[in-house]
Amino acid sequence: EVTLVESGGGSVQSGGSLRLSCTASGLTGDVTDLAYYRQAPGSECQIVVIINTDGTELYSSSVKGRFVLSQDNAKKTIALQMNDLKPEDTAMYYCAANWKYATGDGSPCGYWGPGTQVTVSS
Repeated sequence: EVTLVESGGGSVQSGGSLRLSCTASGLTGDVTDLAYYRQAPGSECQIVVIINTDGTELYSSSVKGRFVLSQDNAKKTIALQMNDLKPEDTAMYYCAANWKYATGDGSPCGYWGPGTQVTVSS
């Protein structure tokens, strides 16, 4: 069973930075099985960044150039450094595992945990 422990988030003014972290247990693979999603109130769950099997990252166009993901396979941890934050980045952020680990139905936004709130004020 995969368990994800998230930390970080909080409130910041526009232009500020925050860092999220996610540590996984129970992965049979490596951190390429992890990703970040986000969901703003009234909006759909969106990909923030996923990790390709070759270890390269694919960022949403809305965060590319501002967000940077780091990977630590030894610790089964990924960390998302979010810079130059904008009010439109305000959302609940979710670390998610590859759906092959899921044992039921649901959404990447909420299936693996409660997420962590990021609030950016203008």
